[in-house]
Amino acid sequence: MKKSLGAKTILYPTPVLVVGTYDEHGKANVMTAAWGGICCSVPPCVAVSLRSATYSHGNIVRRGAFTVSIPSERFVKEADYFGIASGRVEDKFAATGLTPARSQFVDAPYVQEFPLVLECRLAHIFELGLHTQFVGEILDVKIDEEVLDKDGLPELQKLLPIAFAPETREYQALGRRLGTAFSIGRR
Repeated sequence: MKKSLGAKTILYPTPVLVVGTYDEHGKANVMTAAWGGICCSVPPCVAVSLRSATYSHGNIVRRGAFTVSIPSERFVKEADYFGIASGRVEDKFAATGLTPARSQFVDAPYVQEFPLVLECRLAHIFELGLHTQFVGEILDVKIDEEVLDKDGLPELQKLLPIAFAPETREYQALGRRLGTAFSIGRR
């Protein structure tokens, strides 16, 4: 028997996304967001939902661009800090010792040390309630070569992305490989 938990923000796994922006003075800023993911295949798009009170919200609106960096497990403390501290009062890059990198295709920084980065041009803004959803068209994906497999594709066991459990406020590592999509179900 299933137990009702009511209307809650529970969907597992929830990604840990680090959104990069520049402010009006060109200062690099990042924040951690869990509400987001791929939302379109053609054109390739990612959506992130941020509260209007965040510093990054205004930066995205002003600059029309953002990045999404995917931290690996070894950067869980830094990713958490990016979601705790405010870029209005702190330089998060200086505080963590991580490196802001200038994007090639959009007016937004990313975290050099994080293995996977999406460079996004703002395509749509949707007011949803407490959050604003920003849909970014992915203009480029950058990935560290050491997390690629022999065929040049991202390998989760090397990337080691972090998942977030909203209800318990815990970060989790991803589990083991279960099978090949669009194949295992044919057996």
